[in-house]
Amino acid sequence: MLTDLLNRANHSLDEVQAGVEGPLPFVSRAPVPGDSWRDHAELIRRAADSNLQTTGGILFRDFAFRDANDFEEFARCFGHELLTYDYASTPRTKLNSRVYTSTEYPAHQIIPLHNEQSYSLNWPMKIWFHCIQTAPVGGETPIADSRLVYQRIDPAIRQRFADKRLMYVRNYGNGLDLSWQQAFSTEDRSEVERFCRLNHIDFEWKDDGELRTRQVCQAVAQHPVTGEWVWFNQAHLFHISNLPEALRETLVSIVGEEGVPRNVFYGDGSPIELEALEHVRDVLQRTQISFPWQAGDVLMLDNMLVAHGRSTFQGARKVVVAMAEPASAV
Repeated sequence: MLTDLLNRANHSLDEVQAGVEGPLPFVSRAPVPGDSWRDHAELIRRAADSNLQTTGGILFRDFAFRDANDFEEFARCFGHELLTYDYASTPRTKLNSRVYTSTEYPAHQIIPLHNEQSYSLNWPMKIWFHCIQTAPVGGETPIADSRLVYQRIDPAIRQRFADKRLMYVRNYGNGLDLSWQQAFSTEDRSEVERFCRLNHIDFEWKDDGELRTRQVCQAVAQHPVTGEWVWFNQAHLFHISNLPEALRETLVSIVGEEGVPRNVFYGDGSPIELEALEHVRDVLQRTQISFPWQAGDVLMLDNMLVAHGRSTFQGARKVVVAMAEPASAV
């Protein structure tokens, strides 16, 4: 009976978006639209067990969710304790103990494809996005297979990134980015210092009382279960070249290049070639898959296998996020 339900509930990507290369995302639909996810929890877990590590992502569609708390219980049903958003890099609102809004950047801004917290030595293996309210225009959550990105990156660039690794430099506060209090979820400097020491983050309290951190991290990574290599970093996003030229010039004129909110270098501190970053952005763009949200959708991703982003949008939009299963390169 369960096998029959699973077969009837699962649909190909063609029903979500025609003409896209590959099986991402795998689509699992409620046997009867509007059924509570709780009535089919075993079917849902089976779909994840069978497909997540091959496709990298599953779109659960037509299941009913009551609210963000119900979504939290859904994410918990896969058997892992949910994570808090530590060492944050973007503004979010905490909705309950383990559910957050997606990144709260203005609607006119694109959020480039990235793997969650790949700017760190610690990251979640699982991430869920739940669409509570669709935007009237835009607002998709594009995704890309990080295995395919890895394969498409020029081998010489890929090897250089892998060998040198990446050093992320962050300057907190001063009204330009998250404060250190927001990023580390504490008002206590000693707690920040403890976190940094535990996670191999160099830190410096500047004369104005603000914080600067540096951390050397991976550029590529090997999935701990599948053994596959993935492109796993946020160099294209953190690098100062990701900012619009006018904003970049204004920032540098005010705080100097070493004082910009975020930047990234090779692990030895040498600059990353702009041509290499543009190549990475081009590969990500060519590998991107996008589909329109429907209210009630849940997108479950293996965070190492699949990157995600956000399109621009108009009107109101609400997508919430949960994360689980910590992984570490430490």
